[in-house]
Amino acid sequence: MTRLQQLFLEQGQSPWLDNLRRGWITSGELEGWVAQGVRGLTSNPSIFTNAILGSEDYDEEFSDAVGAGMGVESAYWKLVSSDIRAALEILRPVYDQSNGVDGFASVEVDPRLARDSAGTSQAARRLHEEVDAPNLYVKIPGTAEGLLPIRTMIAEHRSINVTLIFSLQRYAEVMETYISGLEEAEGDLSDVSSVASFFVSRLDTEVDRRLDVIGTASARELKGKAALASGRLAYELFQRTFSGPRWEALERRGARVQRPLWASTSTKNPDYPDTLYVDGLIGPDTVNTLPDGTMAAFEDHGTVARTIDAGVGEARAVFAGLARLGVDVDDVAQQLEAEGVASFEKSFDELLEALAAKAAPN
Repeated sequence: MTRLQQLFLEQGQSPWLDNLRRGWITSGELEGWVAQGVRGLTSNPSIFTNAILGSEDYDEEFSDAVGAGMGVESAYWKLVSSDIRAALEILRPVYDQSNGVDGFASVEVDPRLARDSAGTSQAARRLHEEVDAPNLYVKIPGTAEGLLPIRTMIAEHRSINVTLIFSLQRYAEVMETYISGLEEAEGDLSDVSSVASFFVSRLDTEVDRRLDVIGTASARELKGKAALASGRLAYELFQRTFSGPRWEALERRGARVQRPLWASTSTKNPDYPDTLYVDGLIGPDTVNTLPDGTMAAFEDHGTVARTIDAGVGEARAVFAGLARLGVDVDDVAQQLEAEGVASFEKSFDELLEALAAKAAPN
């Protein structure tokens, strides 16, 4: 049994792959990952930028689309849809065998819509209708402007991956949005699914930077601790939210919990263990989405043990210690959200520019 399989069978955590490229689909490598225990897949604008510009795998389809009169941006979405549909087909057996718990692939709406509620709703609805697969997650950023579209999509029985969550406050708002959407939805709710993607390693990167500026011994002691502390407090909030009479009423209609998903799990600081954000956040009813390098590292030397609710008191002490030092975690979260939105938008713009240059006549 692989460590990835152990994660799910022994600990109730679903390992998903945080990457996609066409060569993995055509070569059978993605099927190999699934055979080893991968139970889902996520993508984002940066992943598709690297995939499309980093290989010749997409050139023929892109040239054909442009040659048929399709605009560059429409041709891009055609490439993305082709990859997502192929990934969904590979993952469909996992979806069926798990009764709709896993087997999802995620595709993100146009990142330029992160502050546009109406545009996000339209884009998410269009992606769901065009791809038309029960195991599709459309990713919507968990910005303030993203909350209404998320609620609307859930009420329409459309499954959503809420991405770019950095703070406990926003996470609480996202869960409330999901529950409110379910309450608005009609009929049986078993066909609606959602995950809430909590970005972890980036939190440590920015908090550590601020601690380095402070430079005291107490600041150094807190380095590398904010992300795991945040994840453990988020899990406690998750357990509290999806319990009690309000949730039980929805559960009787077939509702599924909105699982927390740990994203951005590759270690950015080389001084930290390369499986830090996998080993430290293992627990039931969660997802960990790993880049292929991190996944290979975990399969080689990761530790499979429940850790998500270990040291919750210590996690609170970490946040209290940061506050005493003047590190405003809410400000960190706002900065990281803005940077995340800008980064995805920049990747998307760069890709469209590169594709436009490729489409231009010589």
